[in-house]
Amino acid sequence: MDFARHKQQIDTNGFTIINEVFTLDQIDAILSAITTADSSRPTFRKSSGIFAIRQFLKEIPEAGSAIFTPAFIDLIQGIFGSGNFVTKSIYFDKPEQSNWFVAYHQDLTISVKEKIEIDGFGPWTVKQRQFAVQPPLEIVQNNFTIRIHLDETTSQNGALKVIRNSHSKGIYRPENIDWETEEEAVCEVRKGGIMIMRPLLLHASDRTTNDRKRRVIHIEFGKDELPEGLEWSEKMLFEKREFLV
Repeated sequence: MDFARHKQQIDTNGFTIINEVFTLDQIDAILSAITTADSSRPTFRKSSGIFAIRQFLKEIPEAGSAIFTPAFIDLIQGIFGSGNFVTKSIYFDKPEQSNWFVAYHQDLTISVKEKIEIDGFGPWTVKQRQFAVQPPLEIVQNNFTIRIHLDETTSQNGALKVIRNSHSKGIYRPENIDWETEEEAVCEVRKGGIMIMRPLLLHASDRTTNDRKRRVIHIEFGKDELPEGLEWSEKMLFEKREFLV
């Protein structure tokens, strides 16, 4: 695999797509771990329009074992080097009849174990017992996200739309997007493929129109320790295959 080319695409555009990372058997193993999990727990959110699992790797460690294969770890290290760890994980299931969409936004917050008031960190939110805070910009700039696609994902079932290179412009409010100069890309990914992106990349997704579901595992990574007792909520040392909390 051409790691240098993918790193260059991430640096320039804010994202890259790599297909055929996971085999169909590996995807089946991940889905089996999800379908057999106890969905009554508070981190599970289920409705007619969405099924989501927050703190995914903590809730379903069997899925983590299936995801962090030697090949996947080599891919992460080949692009980003060593020393990174998981900071957050979510599973999204956008059902076939889903009519929800997500407007353009940046991922400006991080998930932490508890609320500690620190200069430069804020505002704070809490969702499903999970604290989130907007940190200083350099922390977000150093992080990256990998989205593992468990289904064929196209523009008809909610593939991400992104604004190329928007990650390089700091905090970029959607209402300020200059559509005369900005370039939008639709990130179609095959089943078993991944999309890697920077959190500051402006991204959105449309409603489903083709009656096909879209299941994605969203994992955020970083290598910065947080100050003054603040801790990542889901810190996991995947390089040692030790899912430590």
